[in-house]
Parts: sequence; C-alpha cells; structure tokens
Amino acid sequence: MMTGDVWFWVLAGLATLFVGSAKGGLPLIGTLAVPLMALQISPVVAAGLLLPIYIISDMYGLWIYRKSFDRRNIAILVPAAAIGIIFGWATASVTNEDVVTILVGLIGLAYCIDAFLKARRNLPPRSADVPRGIFWGAIAGFTSFVSHSGAPPYQMYVLPQRLEKMVYAGTSTIVFAIINLLKLPPYWFLGQVNLGSLETALLLSPLAIIGAFAGYRLTLILPEKIFFRIVEVALFLVSLKLVYDGVAGLTNG
Repeated sequence: MMTGDVWFWVLAGLATLFVGSAKGGLPLIGTLAVPLMALQISPVVAAGLLLPIYIISDMYGLWIYRKSFDRRNIAILVPAAAIGIIFGWATASVTNEDVVTILVGLIGLAYCIDAFLKARRNLPPRSADVPRGIFWGAIAGFTSFVSHSGAPPYQMYVLPQRLEKMVYAGTSTIVFAIINLLKLPPYWFLGQVNLGSLETALLLSPLAIIGAFAGYRLTLILPEKIFFRIVEVALFLVSLKLVYDGVAGLTNG
C-alpha cells in the first residue's frame, strides 16, 4: 500500500513508533496503533498494514529480552493463543470487530478495578496456573487476531503474578512475537497482508526500531513500582478508548 497522502504517513509513522515502543517493553502502547491508523484508513486495512511492522519490531525485541522471560508463562500462553488465532481465522467472516473491541475494553477496565481493590487488601502474587492461562491466552490470541488488541486479556493473566519488571517485559515481547508470526499466514490468505503492505512496512521499519529502543530504555530506567503503575494507568486509558471506539463503530454502523 503506497500513498502520497501526507497525513497517512504522519499517522503511520506515529503508529509505527507505538508498535516499536510496545516491543521495547511497553506492550499496551501498541494497542493504540490500529485506532490511530483508523483515522486515515479502515481498521481492517490498518491491521494488515501493521502486522509486518509488529514482526519487524519483534525481531529487535526478541534480541533485547533473550535472557529475560518466564518460561512457564510462555509454555502456557502460546498454545492457548494459537487456539484463539485459529478460532479468529475460522470466524473472520462473521466476527463483529466493534463488539470484540468493546469486550476487550471491558476486560481491561474490569482488571483495573479489580487490581485497585486487591491493592488495598495487599493480596499475594498469583501463580502462572494452567486453567487461567489457557482461558486468557486464547482470548488474547483471538482479540489480537481481530484487531491487534490482545494486550488487555494478556495483562489480566500476567499482571497479578507481579513478575520482575524486565521478566514481565521480556515475557510479553516473546509471547506476542510468536502470536504475530502465527497470525501472518491467515492474514495473507485473507488478503489483509499483501506485497503493498509489506513494501510500506519496510519503509516504516526504521521508526519501529527507534521506538523499540526508546521503549527498552524507558523500561530499563523506570523504577519497578512506577513502571507497573504506568502499565496499569495505560491499560485503563487504552480500555476506555477501546470501549469508546467500539460503541462509536456500532453507532455509526
């Protein structure tokens, strides 16, 4: 997809920086990329355009966090996410993207309210248990397939574990790197990724690397308590945005 529209390239550049920052350790920022691009092009086209950019950014993120991740979480979440992706592919022709967007936003808001109440009770960290991991991993895979919005369901499972900051960032990066690779074949067969989108992604790739480096540096220097507070505030704001976008889409549709 090549275009001479200046605003397209401005928004695409910002969205690419957000995606890169997500892969550097700030996963929720990437959720804003599709809504941002949707100001200029359809959300479906935006999702297809951004997937190759996600994958390019993933390569840098995988190298950064090659020693910082939680194996058990990856082993639980990746197979579950694969199930969600397959379900998303099988139901692509009947899935209402706006309804999914609202549900993802509500999940994020529910977590934030629950986390606030639990923080006041000072409850201990949860373990990486298989039943919850399969449930939230499958939902993350499905919502990531539909609109690259797998972060809120993922956070619902991982944040209560209170992982060390860099382990949390590395686990998030690796899980979504694998999810994005799994999404590529169905996106190609559905026509959402094509040679045009690959060409555009290649042109934008330097911004993805810059964003990933900036995200990593921020993750590295922020104190752990402030880092996770920022993550939770970002989750709340992103979730509100998703609910708004979904309701607006249903109303306008």
